[in-house]
Parts: sequence; C-alpha cells; structure tokens
Amino acid sequence: MSDAAQSTAAEVRAAAEAVKTALDRHLAAVERRSGEDDPAVYEAFNQLAAAAEVYDELLYDRYDEVTPFEIPGAEDALPPYAGPEEPNALSVLIRRDYAVAEPQRLLAHAQRIEAAEGEDGGPASGTVHGALGLLFGEFEPDEIASRHKEFGLEEGDSTLWVTAADEPAEPGEWLEAPFEQVDPQQVVCRFDVSAVFDDEIDDVDDDDEDDEDTEGLEDELDSDLDEDEDLEPLDADRR
Repeated sequence: MSDAAQSTAAEVRAAAEAVKTALDRHLAAVERRSGEDDPAVYEAFNQLAAAAEVYDELLYDRYDEVTPFEIPGAEDALPPYAGPEEPNALSVLIRRDYAVAEPQRLLAHAQRIEAAEGEDGGPASGTVHGALGLLFGEFEPDEIASRHKEFGLEEGDSTLWVTAADEPAEPGEWLEAPFEQVDPQQVVCRFDVSAVFDDEIDDVDDDDEDDEDTEGLEDELDSDLDEDEDLEPLDADRR
C-alpha cells in the first residue's frame, strides 16, 4: 500500500474522530441549553453536520462506503429565532407544487365552471393554462389542496413558513415580490412536505411487505382497484 493510500486511510480515521468529538460537543450543548433557540446548540449542530459530511465523503472516496445516516447541512437549517418576543403581526408563506396528471379531468371541471357562469364553451376552458386560471379563480387554494385529485392534479412538494414582525406590512408593498424579503431569523416555525420523505417511508414498507405471503399482497392490490372504481363521476356537484 502506497504512502498516499496510507495518508487517505489516516484522513478517514481522523474524520471519524472529528465526528466523535462533534457528537460529544453537541450532546454537551444540548444538556446545557438555555432555551429552545440556544445559539450554542445551533453552532454545535452545524459543527456536527460539517464533520459528518467530511467523514462521509472521505469514507466513500477511500472505501466506497457510505454512512447509514444523513445529517442536513448547515445551509438547510434555520438560524436561531431573533424576531420580536411578542409579535404584533405575522406572515404565512405557502408554496404548493402540483403536476397536471389528468388534463382532461381538469378541462372538464373548467368547462363546468364556465357553464355555471353562463359562458359555456368559452375559450379559457379549452386550454390547460386557461383551465388552471378558472380553477384557481373559483376555488380557494386550501380547497384545491384537499380536492386536487378530483381536479386532475397530483401533489408535489410543499412548504409553509410562519414569520413574525413588529408591525403589519403596508398594504400592497410586498405583492410584487412576496417571498424575496424573508428574514430567516424572523421565522417562527416551518413545515415541509416532500415526496423525498414519502419515498423513504415507502422503501421501509416495501421491505416489510416482502415478508408477507403472496395472497395478502394480491388482496391489497384488489382493494386498491376497488377504491379506484368508486371514484365520483366528473359531473358530480360537490360545492
């Protein structure tokens, strides 16, 4: 084994020791934390994440192996809250992504909206982008989120941020760029929903299902098919 290879192996060992040290520091910071947003815990978390990332990279380069855990990088974490202790105002920032999974279903809903408004056969309902405009003009975003499958949409990632402020924003001042002036230190809480998390859960479920007998799996598939057959017709009035 060459000196260069020995040096790389030593680097992996040193990186592993750095992770152990960072773990001890993080635990100590947590044990001594002075509050929910203790900056010492935040700093120790970032140090641990950085050490784990270095170790993971060196381990893969030297031995073609990876660690069994994943720690988000410091750039993915919010800084400690530094907003007002008693906020007088708040902003809720929401983004929801959808895929147009069934365009014909979407177009059919748009045509019904136009018909109800006395504009049967209008040009807007004849295109997907026009149909989307009609849909979001007719229904609140929360209702679309709860009925997305009915409208031919498929959910993607979504995120919700709640930010605090001393005073409400002036009317109209942020409408042109609603998400550009977010101060991460003003974020009270954040909730993310991602298909990435669902895929991880599905992988675990698939491993568990491999241990079941074939008959049980077929019953489950039959049940799913039955549920699909029970879908409401497109012309059902649910408003």
